[in-house]
Amino acid sequence: ADARLVRAAGASSVHLHPRDGQGRESLDPAVVSASVGAVRRACPGLEVSVSTGLWMYDGDAAARERAVAAWADAEHRPDLVSLNLGEPGFDRLARVLGTLGVGVEAGVWSVTDAVRLLDSPTAGACRRILVEMIELPTEQALAEADAVLHRLAEARLGVPVLLHGEDACAWPVLDHALALRLETRIGLEDTLTGPDGHAVEGNAALVRHAVARLARRTRTP
Repeated sequence: ADARLVRAAGASSVHLHPRDGQGRESLDPAVVSASVGAVRRACPGLEVSVSTGLWMYDGDAAARERAVAAWADAEHRPDLVSLNLGEPGFDRLARVLGTLGVGVEAGVWSVTDAVRLLDSPTAGACRRILVEMIELPTEQALAEADAVLHRLAEARLGVPVLLHGEDACAWPVLDHALALRLETRIGLEDTLTGPDGHAVEGNAALVRHAVARLARRTRTP
């Protein structure tokens, strides 16, 4: 239902954290297939991304890799997944995902992560690079984002870049992404409030705010 709402509001992709019957995040093939399948039935053609955060497996990269490899027998697989450079096992899991036909959104949280990505043999095969400003005050987030973007631009990977932030810096970073004509995203994972600081009713409200900001920027000479 939420996927329908955000698509109607202007989103071209959704990012999910599938959960099992006990509410725990999971990469179990049955859980992922059910979540992805539900969105596909509700919104045919909408791009679906899934988190692979290592926190789901208490830092056990091998356990995460086994769970993802089991997607081979799943009825529904996501179009792509977010995979963080700051977590161990990036290259191994990226190769597994490649065999499954699932794209990688490389999660880059810092210049250090950008360097790790550029040193990776799978960097050029990534579907998208997620430059994510996490738990940073606004000025620091914008400065760090620019440093990361500069390092990536120098490398000329030819991979699309999506820039977004969380919490207090979510809207300033989104505006920065729009100014730079980069892809961006917004959702309750990033912030619970609109640009005015007031609580929003859901993901679709956040998307409407973002689309309105894009429209205003597009109309500005």
